[in-house]
Amino acid sequence: MGALVPFDKQTVSVRSFFDLLRPLAWTVRVRSAVAATLVVAVCLIVAGGALLGVLYNLLESSARSAAVARSVQVAEQLEASTPSQVDDSLLATDGQIGIVQVIDSAGGVIVESHGDGSEPLSTRPVAAPGIEDLGRIERGETGDFWVTGHGATSPAGSVTVLVGADREPVEDVVKKVAVLLALVGPGVVAFVAFATYRLVGAALNPVERIRTRVAAITNSQLDEHIPVPEARDEIARLAVTMNEMLERLHAGQRAQQRFVSDASHELRSPLSTITAALELAATRPELLDVELIDESLLPEAGRMRRLIEDLLLLARSDEKQLGASKVDVDIDDLLYEEGKRIESISHLVAATSIVPIRVTGDRDALARMVRNIVDNAIRHAQTRVELNCYEVDKSAVIIVDDDGPGIPDAERERVFDRFVRLDTSRTRGEGGAGLGLAIVAGIVATHHGTVTIASSPLGGARIDIRVPRPGAA
Repeated sequence: MGALVPFDKQTVSVRSFFDLLRPLAWTVRVRSAVAATLVVAVCLIVAGGALLGVLYNLLESSARSAAVARSVQVAEQLEASTPSQVDDSLLATDGQIGIVQVIDSAGGVIVESHGDGSEPLSTRPVAAPGIEDLGRIERGETGDFWVTGHGATSPAGSVTVLVGADREPVEDVVKKVAVLLALVGPGVVAFVAFATYRLVGAALNPVERIRTRVAAITNSQLDEHIPVPEARDEIARLAVTMNEMLERLHAGQRAQQRFVSDASHELRSPLSTITAALELAATRPELLDVELIDESLLPEAGRMRRLIEDLLLLARSDEKQLGASKVDVDIDDLLYEEGKRIESISHLVAATSIVPIRVTGDRDALARMVRNIVDNAIRHAQTRVELNCYEVDKSAVIIVDDDGPGIPDAERERVFDRFVRLDTSRTRGEGGAGLGLAIVAGIVATHHGTVTIASSPLGGARIDIRVPRPGAA
């Protein structure tokens, strides 16, 4: 024997942890919460970045516009006054204007805003009356500015007005908004995750109740139903669908039980006759003569064999094995042979109206289908049976009419069920086991056709079978 691997709780815990990291191992609630959280987080990041960018651009544009406006005001005053006569209010700074200077053509500072020193922001002169954006200029610890230059001609000569829009207030505002978003964003994401988890859980609670209820239903409880929620939403439709499925399963179970019961009953009768005859022959061998064999044993054995063959054929039909053989079958030949058989085994008149028509399918199954509907017509007809075949809409149409009593409208669907005999007064030997039309329905279904019963012009029943021909859509 190989060495036993010791049970390692830590290893199991690690595996469980890594299993939790796999999205496929998550519940719907967790997956929904994670998805919603990721979507909101991405949206907040993108929206926050866009907001900060727009805010920065707006504030920058406003500051630059203020700098341009101030430079224009100072230049206009310099046209009539010397730099020393410029109004102090035009040299004052505020939340947007950080520095104002007037420099001469040599780059020296003539006039400046209070407390800004004598170092010029720029020594590049601007020709009057032009306005130029001199870009971003950092001036040590004094500040960081977007500088606008405006050329002017004063009584003292050509000068350049330099106005610096302060960047620090703009950046402070943007930083405060960014911090606020950074503080609020995680809270919003956490709230979305929590709310999604709770809401999805509340939405899935009815599904869990349905699942628990269905899991508790056993094979003997298929008649039970799942409570349908009052809300007419997807959950309610799921409950209705589950109830419909349970009804179908219950109906199938009842049909199976009836089928087994009816098959057992049908097999018990000939088996009882054969058993009784053999028991009698065992005690009194002299009674086992040709008459007993011909009148009791062989007919009952043949009846049981036919019944078993019919049951096997129905089983093949249920398993979709009928029609597995795909060959060309001449329907007109099948009806022609049946017409001759009618006249050879009965007193009935067999009228045929057939045209050459061919389908693809299982020849034995199709022959059995035609034989069964003809046998049904023979049992009910009084004097006449008519066989017809032709083509309509790429389908082979087979019609069998008889002049018998017909089939009531209310029973025309039920006669295709198994072990159904409408003529209960007839003996089993005359009426069969009630499987003939059930076999017809199964064969037609496996060949993707339809079968219906209507009133015949002859006064009896008309069986109408339509089987798609090769190449039909």
